[in-house]
Amino acid sequence: MFKRFLSYYKPYLSTFILDMSCAIGNSALGILYPIITRKMLNDLIPNRKFNMIIILGIVLLAAYILKMIMKYCLDYYGHMVGTHMQADMRKEIFAKLEKLPFSYFDNNETGKIMSRITSDLQEISELAHHGPETLAMTSFSLLFSLFYLSSINLTLALIIFSCSPLLVLITMIVRKKHLESSRKARRSIAQINADVNSSVSGIRITKAFNNSDKEMEKFEKGNHNFVEAKKGQYFTMAIQHAATVFVTDIFNVVCLISGGIFLYKGLITFGDYSTFIVSISFFTSPILQLLNWMEQFNDGVTGFERFCEIVDQKEETDRENAREYKKLNGDIVFENVSFAYNHEEEREVLDNISFTVPKGKTVALVGPSGGGKTTICHLLPRFYHADDGKIMINNVDVEDIKMESLRENIGIVQQDVFLFSGTFYENIAYGKKDASDKQIIAAAKKANIYDYIMSLPDGFNTQIGERGIRLSGGQKQRLSIARVFLKNPSILILDEATSSLDNTTEALIQEALNTLKKGRTTIVVAHRLSTIRNADEILVVSNGKIIESGDHEQLMKKRNGVYKKLYNSQFINSEFGINEKLMMS
Repeated sequence: MFKRFLSYYKPYLSTFILDMSCAIGNSALGILYPIITRKMLNDLIPNRKFNMIIILGIVLLAAYILKMIMKYCLDYYGHMVGTHMQADMRKEIFAKLEKLPFSYFDNNETGKIMSRITSDLQEISELAHHGPETLAMTSFSLLFSLFYLSSINLTLALIIFSCSPLLVLITMIVRKKHLESSRKARRSIAQINADVNSSVSGIRITKAFNNSDKEMEKFEKGNHNFVEAKKGQYFTMAIQHAATVFVTDIFNVVCLISGGIFLYKGLITFGDYSTFIVSISFFTSPILQLLNWMEQFNDGVTGFERFCEIVDQKEETDRENAREYKKLNGDIVFENVSFAYNHEEEREVLDNISFTVPKGKTVALVGPSGGGKTTICHLLPRFYHADDGKIMINNVDVEDIKMESLRENIGIVQQDVFLFSGTFYENIAYGKKDASDKQIIAAAKKANIYDYIMSLPDGFNTQIGERGIRLSGGQKQRLSIARVFLKNPSILILDEATSSLDNTTEALIQEALNTLKKGRTTIVVAHRLSTIRNADEILVVSNGKIIESGDHEQLMKKRNGVYKKLYNSQFINSEFGINEKLMMS
């Protein structure tokens, strides 16, 4: 892992070298003060060398000016190295997320993923910046102070250094517990982010059901866990800091008493004793700095571990022999396909199903919720992989078609519409990267949303809000349909594409969809059976199996047919006429 972390410095090696040079130079210049102090106390002041006192004062001032410049470079360029590394890691993790399969997002909450992209990477950035600097500065200061204090009086220096193992022992005892408590704190922060993301996204539902207290209760639970995790982290940190401060204070006591005894017995001069008192901080300060840095090290290591967990996830990949197909408009064949989202459960979502969608034809999937209709739609573009059986297009196994090529040929309109923050123009243009203004306008007209867009002051440049919050359900659906018009795919998947529309709008969109479906191979999932009466074939899917198939007329002739019962339950004659009622959620 250490070698892997170091690889992120490579693009910024020259800046990093400058940063490290300034770190070492900054430490080296700091040592000048006790050296000049000793020279003045032992020689220049007793011997009244006034000129040299002035000269050394000017030298020290010039050194501090240089130190100031180095400190500027240290802070600016050092932080920029960390920032660039953080940006590179964020780019890498975002690119990785774009390549991960649906199953990863099924099992990981958005808030927890966001925590890894933001707060975790910030900790890594701080470690990347301060870590090498701290090690370089403290190592240089320690080595030089060891040498310099020993040169003043070796015996006195050895007495002082004998306290060092106690600091090392305290660090070794506390570090492991502190690292584990840091991991717990990270997990608790990620959970809070997930809870907040969920609550904010669903704030309108919360208000509609007056469930603010319930959401607050959920948040308080996560917040309590965070406090408990931080309590453990700060407990170990406090023990370490208190113990190390006490030991370093002991250094000063030992230095004061031992040095006083040496001075009393004439084993050291007053100048050397004074210098020793001044210089002892150059030995204790880097030790304290190094020990305090261990907390940042723990946070950074924990953050990098969590970063690697995502980066090392298995991506969506193509088979080695997968080929690219520009046009896929042939027969769609499901052959003995079985699938389960969770293989630990006994029940399969799809159980050995087989059917064919002939080229240019429309097949509708109907049946109760949870029967497997949407799963069929997810397997075709390889959002998930079938456990058994084959799915073919143009007599080619979809696993042998390059993923990008496969999905380029499939257009999907779902019941749960997702729109991006931005304008109408940007959301429609998402259907085709190089679309012209003319094509975008044409797509909007076909989806019957053009007139509404043009009625707005900013037209296509109107902001639609986060996830299209400023639009009605029907407007969202028509906007998503416009994207598919623009994409102009050869295969269509309409998963409850008109479910959010009122009757008038549904009729307009249904007409447009009928036009779009001409000459294209289409799979339609519908609960409103009125929308699929003209399908070439209707498949009734229940409990992962196809229990009936045929066109509308054929299925309605079956005496006790499931489709017939479903259809009749939606269209009931009454004294008010024919009323369509909501059947299945």
